[in-house]
Amino acid sequence: MLNWIKDSTVLDGNLVQLVPLRREHFDDLTELAKDNRIWAHYTLDGTNSGRLRAALTDALAEQKKDMQFPFVILEKSTGQVIGSTRLLELHREHRKLEIGWTWLHPDHWGTAVNLECKLLLLTFCFEILGTTRVQFRTDENNMRSRKAIEKIGARFEGILRHDLIRDDGTHRNSAYYSIIGPEWEDIRRQLSEKLQVNMEQD
Repeated sequence: MLNWIKDSTVLDGNLVQLVPLRREHFDDLTELAKDNRIWAHYTLDGTNSGRLRAALTDALAEQKKDMQFPFVILEKSTGQVIGSTRLLELHREHRKLEIGWTWLHPDHWGTAVNLECKLLLLTFCFEILGTTRVQFRTDENNMRSRKAIEKIGARFEGILRHDLIRDDGTHRNSAYYSIIGPEWEDIRRQLSEKLQVNMEQD
């Protein structure tokens, strides 16, 4: 059976373009990732170039197994790499997946970029892949991320204790959110409206 997501998948917006991760992106991503503010709530320290490259290599291996699909986020006005995101926890038989591993350089925090990324990804998930559930999770203490997830309309489901182990050996509790099929039409409309307002403000 062919992979659920085609290798050539590109998601095109007004501000950003999401393109499949390739090894030729590694240098740009490792340079971009040197700002330690990005990794405050991640299980790994992406400022460690070797560690980040290993994680990116793992993502490509998982893509071949139809378990993940990593994207690079390109700023359309400049063509430059500004971050990364991915679809993971792919369960084709249950038509569900997770949007995660999303990180942007801090220069783009608080802009319309994250909203457009999420609108592109969610539209692809619900309208092309036919998902019935899209999940999000983040460190329970990452309030910036939690507010961003809530801003797109995802519903809080609870805290999974000791969900992940960080590179330093400590445990991370994760806050889980989701959007399900019956909610998508209203969320798409609301998210499109929020994106338009944010684009006008940026």
